[in-house]
Amino acid sequence: MKEKTIDPEWIERIIRSLEGLEYGSVQIIVHDSRITQIERLEKFRYPLEKKTINGREVNQKAP
Repeated sequence: MKEKTIDPEWIERIIRSLEGLEYGSVQIIVHDSRITQIERLEKFRYPLEKKTINGREVNQKAP
């Protein structure tokens, strides 16, 4: 079986997709042993704010 190499341009695209990504994922789509697409899913996490209702502490997501 012949070893396939990855085009340096695709490696650069993958690296750019990862830059600045704090939470999320990068998915590499391959067809016929070739990279055809890169998908980046970024998630944003927000700290919970504490709120008191009737003297009880309730967790609430920050806006």
